[in-house]
Amino acid sequence: MTDLLAPADPESLGVLRSGLEKIDRFMAGEIASGEVPGAALLVARHGRLIHRSAQGVRNLASGDPVTDETIFVIYSMTKPVTAAAMMILWDEGRWAPDDPIATHLPEFADVKGPDGATPDHAPTVDELMTHTAGFGYGLVIEELAGVQQLDSVEKAYHAAGVWKADSLADFSRRVAGIRLAYQPGSQFRYSLSMDLQGAIIERLTGESLPDFMRRRLFEPLGMVDTDFFVPETKRGRLATVYHKYGVPTVTEVDFAILRRDGKMIPPIPSGGGGLYSTAMDYARFAQMLLNRGELGGTRVLSEDAVKLMTTNHIPEALLEKRFLIGAHTFRPGYGYGFNGAVFHDPKLAGSPVGKGTYQWDGASGVWFWVDPVNEVVFVGLIQRMMQEGMGNHQSITQRMLSEAMT
Repeated sequence: MTDLLAPADPESLGVLRSGLEKIDRFMAGEIASGEVPGAALLVARHGRLIHRSAQGVRNLASGDPVTDETIFVIYSMTKPVTAAAMMILWDEGRWAPDDPIATHLPEFADVKGPDGATPDHAPTVDELMTHTAGFGYGLVIEELAGVQQLDSVEKAYHAAGVWKADSLADFSRRVAGIRLAYQPGSQFRYSLSMDLQGAIIERLTGESLPDFMRRRLFEPLGMVDTDFFVPETKRGRLATVYHKYGVPTVTEVDFAILRRDGKMIPPIPSGGGGLYSTAMDYARFAQMLLNRGELGGTRVLSEDAVKLMTTNHIPEALLEKRFLIGAHTFRPGYGYGFNGAVFHDPKLAGSPVGKGTYQWDGASGVWFWVDPVNEVVFVGLIQRMMQEGMGNHQSITQRMLSEAMT
């Protein structure tokens, strides 16, 4: 494959080496204080690799170090990848944003609104890709999230065992039998919508979600270590995920999804949070977005598809309500595209990034962004489950990188 993201002197591309070293020192401080066990960072500008670092350990018990080849579970950084898979099918004319979900998942033809009646309008694929279709998530784990009051929809998801489904088709059927949490289009609520997108991809293609992503994204982009499971031959490179309740107490969390006896554990590949990857693999994906759909002469998406995916779709009236999702405060200037957040007016949002910056993160503290104005790709991978009081590494590193750019 063509040598992609070839190393270059950062200062020749307008980034102070001292500024990049400052970012490394910041992460070293996080490791030294026990906030995170290890970190792998990668920065590219103008399509060239200008910084790469690996610090700390991938496993506290063994002391094995994080390296450039360490594999991390990336949780919700899976979501933008699922959006790209959907956009491949959009390019082929297989779906349109205003299609009712039921056009592709007929089990939703009779979905009920929050009051048990027919919803104001049938939820659409556009709403499915922007967390505005009416769904909840059903993923509260008391041991990790603390005691949390579940609303009726979340309770219904648990009662229906949606996350115990034996396939994405079964998952979709179980979700379709539960009332919506709100009228479609009226709210933004973080949800299992990306997993339903996986069901749509399987329904439209006749392939499993892992096989489709592997054939249409991972192989063309050279993402050799990205998948929904970690084979035994690579497990020695896998970073253990930790959950920190207080300094210096750290408890191991076993979320490894491995192939056992030819089956996946859990059995449904999660388009919302199931992927493993490395910093370089994900940088290839991010650089493809920055290049408007191609990498190294291989085009996987049209420019129009990338534009649609990375454009804000949330009305300003809704953004003015200012709502929180994890480390994100959605607000005027900071909205949501397909499966990822977008700075459509960075100055209004109070951010130093360029207009059109597309980004997301994951529950294990991982983060990335793609800045089309400054032609920057940043990937940060750690293995510390997000908790209240944890620093916003994405926002912090964005400001530090902005200060480093000349």
